[in-house]
Amino acid sequence: MLSIIVPCLNEAEGIRDALAALAPLRARGAEVIVVDGGSSDGTVERAASLADRVISAPRGRASQMNAGAARARGEILLFLHADTRLPDSADALIVEGLKRSRRSWGRFDVVISGGNPLLRVVAWLMNVRSRLTGIATGDQAIFVTRSLFTAAGGYPEIALMEDIALSKQLKRFGRPLCLRHRLVASGRRWEKHGVVRTILLMWRLRLAYWLGADPGKLAVRYDRG
Repeated sequence: MLSIIVPCLNEAEGIRDALAALAPLRARGAEVIVVDGGSSDGTVERAASLADRVISAPRGRASQMNAGAARARGEILLFLHADTRLPDSADALIVEGLKRSRRSWGRFDVVISGGNPLLRVVAWLMNVRSRLTGIATGDQAIFVTRSLFTAAGGYPEIALMEDIALSKQLKRFGRPLCLRHRLVASGRRWEKHGVVRTILLMWRLRLAYWLGADPGKLAVRYDRG
């Protein structure tokens, strides 16, 4: 079984559409777990009928995803942002891809929705960088076998860069499967704050993280950005 873990916070506007898009996977046996981080807009109520379970956890993607993983029953865990849409037959692509490649974790290529043509460049760079470095981001929907997730210690419970930190831990056991099938990630934050400005912000934050900056302080800068 595949367990799809969706961390969310105040996603009432789009959570029904997000979970409805997962209905075909649920019909084929996938489990969907929504992990709420303290929403105040009715997200939990709207998600209840469209997920196998809705649970609460302390706010923060890392703690929410770890809580979802702890409650999941599947042998493969897929961590999916609420504003991201998987490609068709994502469940089969993951299961068959891991079996064929004899790898234990991976991610999808990504396209970013939105009207700004720079978003296509951003997505292309994300995919190329990930393929070269073996580092995946949350926007690419990281999937991993339960046994490897446990062996790697789960998501480090830091305020930002938890996806990069997890990737570094997983790489100790082997490189990721990079599926070329593309999911669609939302460009809402990019367009709201400006694409170029967001690119520069993320580059600065990642550089600071690699140089040893405190993820908590980086999260404050990210929120302000």
